[in-house]
Amino acid sequence: MADDDFLPVVSFGNLMSEGTTLSRRGQHDKALGCFNDALKLRAGDKHCLITRSKCFLKLGDTENSLKDAEASLQIDNEFSEGLYQKAETLYAMGDFEFALVFYHRGRRLRPDLHKFQLGINKAEEAIINCIGSPTSVKLESKKELCFVSRQAERKKDNQKQQNKPKDQKDQKQTKKQSPKTEQELLGQLYADKAYLEKLLKDEDLMQSSTRQGVKVMDLVLGGISYLNQRRDFWQQQKPMYARVQERKALRLGHVRDKKQKPSDIARSIAKNMEDIELLLARGSAEQSCRKAERLLKMVQAWSEDEVPNKNELIGNLYSCIGNAQLAMGQMEAALHSHEMDLEWARENTLPDAVSRALDNIGHVYARIGKFQQAINSWEEKIPLAQSSLEKAWLFHEIGRCYLELDEAEVAQDYGQKSLESADEEGDVEWQLHATVLVAQAQVKLKDYRSAILNFERALEKAKLVPSEAAQNGIIA
Repeated sequence: MADDDFLPVVSFGNLMSEGTTLSRRGQHDKALGCFNDALKLRAGDKHCLITRSKCFLKLGDTENSLKDAEASLQIDNEFSEGLYQKAETLYAMGDFEFALVFYHRGRRLRPDLHKFQLGINKAEEAIINCIGSPTSVKLESKKELCFVSRQAERKKDNQKQQNKPKDQKDQKQTKKQSPKTEQELLGQLYADKAYLEKLLKDEDLMQSSTRQGVKVMDLVLGGISYLNQRRDFWQQQKPMYARVQERKALRLGHVRDKKQKPSDIARSIAKNMEDIELLLARGSAEQSCRKAERLLKMVQAWSEDEVPNKNELIGNLYSCIGNAQLAMGQMEAALHSHEMDLEWARENTLPDAVSRALDNIGHVYARIGKFQQAINSWEEKIPLAQSSLEKAWLFHEIGRCYLELDEAEVAQDYGQKSLESADEEGDVEWQLHATVLVAQAQVKLKDYRSAILNFERALEKAKLVPSEAAQNGIIA
């Protein structure tokens, strides 16, 4: 059969369907051609970008896979599939820590998708396998050390290209750095660097190798080199003397010092926001919350000339605090923080922030079993939804709450709305979720014949995703 037979040009939907089928068969090169042609018909379609990103990843082209994932997030920064695909690509590249950040972002946005939790688990395991844990790694058990980090193996190759005197020189330079200075620059990563430097003193361990034949010394030196690069980057972005002066100015109440440029403030805020998200992603919700609260006080003291996006940033920080409190199980506090985000967004006419706050408030109410309040919050968000896919999961969540309240008929209606929105986007996964919701509502309404038909449709969707767990659940 000629290659042209695989490239129907009838419509965007046909090209997507054909590309997906080819990809499932393992014919990723031909599938890539379908997705390229589909994007010519509908440039910038985020769902097509993600399917092409998956195809690139299957072909081992992580660079283009990451580009497509990031392009989809530029179109919709709350696109859960984009967040997941970016996390998967970063994981494949060996950037486990940043992959972990995006798995956590996705889980906060879509806690109902189990794949984000699985991603968190595997990223955390990979990080531990890569650098170890001071509390769990026993240095005596040298024969059982096993490192599986692809990133570490790449760093080993880089280390082989450098001579040992240069490595030793780098180590001496590292020792000359002030511990206090490094701690300021590295933040939470300082403890990791100290641990790696401690490992260097164990000569027997440094001479050993992993099961893959990689020298432990190369891995440790690679980790230290990465942390040194991070330290140097932040030193370049804002020298230590500037940081010291800023802290003094804050203590003395001179926050509006004319010498402090808005660009310096922006860099400082960007790093703090990165740290806040990273702390939450690594499970340090309490530290993330404290850091966000401190930054909130600082931002409130700055003028709009110094922080042009001050209003958006304040609301974002309330949201970060609420997410951290939710992770700590502090439901009332989390609800209050998200309500503050909502109030601030309404006062400053920030529709995107209003949508975000309503979404978060709904999630908190649903978590504590107050389904009617969750419904009220999410129904208020409906007019603010910016895409059919967003409406698909929003209708689904509302329908799920109505099902919990034993209002099966309303749940069925919302399930149908969710299915219609998912059909508009051509999103198979949300077609699956919506169809299951409709079927479950029909079971409660004792419309068993319709329920069976919808469960059978859902089973076909589960095979397309594919999801073995969903298939087993539907069959059961």
